[in-house]
Amino acid sequence: MKYEELVKTLKDNYGAVDASSVNEHVALQFNVTGEAEGAFYVEIADGKVNIEPYEYYDRDVLVTVSETDLIDVFDGKLDFIEAFNDGRIKAEGNLIKALALKDLIEKNAGVKKSALKKAKSVVATAKAAKKAVATKKEAAKK
Repeated sequence: MKYEELVKTLKDNYGAVDASSVNEHVALQFNVTGEAEGAFYVEIADGKVNIEPYEYYDRDVLVTVSETDLIDVFDGKLDFIEAFNDGRIKAEGNLIKALALKDLIEKNAGVKKSALKKAKSVVATAKAAKKAVATKKEAAKK
């Protein structure tokens, strides 16, 4: 994945997350290593998440992470705190503020699971309706 794709993917998946539960301004800069090398920031303010492909000089936390570990953290496959404790993520600054991002990631994972469950239900209903129509057509032929 290229840097631009990584930032776009994160913006698409997290830009609309409700951050109204975060009552303070939080700014994290991510320095990504690997194929998608580059810097971007995540700012949480006024109930919104803003992700931009720039450095954030007045940041609360500076995070250095590989592309694969970053994707795993944002996908909820790797816990931010565990990755930090294992040395897979390096972070400096106000680490308490980094917990706000962890909470939003977990919240987004729940939203994704709920949306996936709803989508599966819609697909199952559509399949059942299609099968019922096919059965009626077969009965009408007889």
